[in-house]
Amino acid sequence: MPTPGLITLIGSGETAPSGRALYEPAFDRLPKPVRVAVMETPAGFELNSPHVASRVSDFIRHRLQNYKPDVTVVPARRRDTEFGTNNPNILRPLLDADCIFMGPGSPSYAVRHLTGTFAWEMIQARHRLGACLTFASSAAIAIGETAVPIYEIYKVGDDPHWIPGLDLLGHFGLRIACVTHWNNTEGGANLDTSRCYIGRARLETLLPALSDGTVVVGVDEHTALTLDFSKLECRVLGKGTVTLVDEGTERVFKSDTDFPMSEIGDVRIPDASEGISPEVWDDVMAAQQAREKPPTELPDEAAALIAEREEARQTKQWERADALREQLAEMGYSVTDTPEGTRWEVA
Repeated sequence: MPTPGLITLIGSGETAPSGRALYEPAFDRLPKPVRVAVMETPAGFELNSPHVASRVSDFIRHRLQNYKPDVTVVPARRRDTEFGTNNPNILRPLLDADCIFMGPGSPSYAVRHLTGTFAWEMIQARHRLGACLTFASSAAIAIGETAVPIYEIYKVGDDPHWIPGLDLLGHFGLRIACVTHWNNTEGGANLDTSRCYIGRARLETLLPALSDGTVVVGVDEHTALTLDFSKLECRVLGKGTVTLVDEGTERVFKSDTDFPMSEIGDVRIPDASEGISPEVWDDVMAAQQAREKPPTELPDEAAALIAEREEARQTKQWERADALREQLAEMGYSVTDTPEGTRWEVA
């Protein structure tokens, strides 16, 4: 089985002009075209959730176009409707995704509508098979073992408290509570909006309630933390810093800094299917094997290009023939000219 893919936790700025650099470590290790699935779930309660997701998909298409991204928005908005996180038809793009993105919205809503669903198991299965996962803002909070319900505290006025999170990293031996927008200053001099808008004082009252061994991962705005399971190493990217809080002690890591994943906990690589239902695992493996099996027949579009290229060669239009070869290469096919004719194979 391949090594689990890169995980990227983005504090904010996933569609800012400088945000491109936060995606590149994941995209650099994926085959072109990079197949990306953008999940609507964290913002599924908002009437414009398709627009929220499309902002990210448009950013990836235009700002990362050198990776030839093939981006699909997955409208899995809640667990109990047709557009649901338990609807296999809605979730089908996850089976082919090389990178899965979730972003802005509500952490508690994301937890409520992903916990125990087909969608969340498929995301974990694809990650175990090498797909990269990128979580920004609210989604990054939701994937922790413990999550802070930002809307309920900051907007509704609930007393500060934790809720169980999606616990993506629990199978890897890592117990985290991620807090994005760590250095936010929108409140100005009169209101502390750091620590994802709830402020330092309120977050500090929550620290004693964490389970032993849980590490708070604070990610500044326009900043990302990557977790690389091939090296068991973390890296800080972007404009700010990442802060680890463990038993009241803060450790701050600057941008372009690497540190061992053991700084977060005793990491382990789980069995590929650990914690995933056989039904979901079988579906994901079948899709993986279908992708890895070379096709025995050319698609009509590729066959037409090969025929057109052969005609160009017969009429000595060498530049046209070279251009068609490059076009076929971009589609994933390598062509070789032999005395018996043109041969092709998957590149």
